[in-house]
Amino acid sequence: MGELSRRTGVGTHQLRYYEAQGLLDPTRSANGYREYGEDSVAKVEQIRTLLSAGMTTKDIASMMPCVLGEGPDFVSCPELLNLMGSREKGLNERIEALTRSRDALRGHIDETRARPGERPWVAAGRRGRA
Repeated sequence: MGELSRRTGVGTHQLRYYEAQGLLDPTRSANGYREYGEDSVAKVEQIRTLLSAGMTTKDIASMMPCVLGEGPDFVSCPELLNLMGSREKGLNERIEALTRSRDALRGHIDETRARPGERPWVAAGRRGRA
């Protein structure tokens, strides 16, 4: 596991998590140590790439039969296309919501900057002391 961690730059705790999620399947040596084959480096690269695209480990587990190469490259599976399309739709909805929030905040900032004068709570505090 340490060697796979070194070769991929992924921590051993994360590799154990991938294994627990069924994404990595090492063999066990006679002394019980995990042994990862050469394909494990490519598999970790696939996992990291898919995670960075917003996929969950559950998504990735269901996608693996359609994944090839380190890219990863995909076999055109209808289930895979549906899953990726669903994730894209969710991301678009989140982007739209964040854009609306940002635009509303920007409007408040612009309105506040355009409003000259003293801060009301400062003026009220002065009046209370006079």
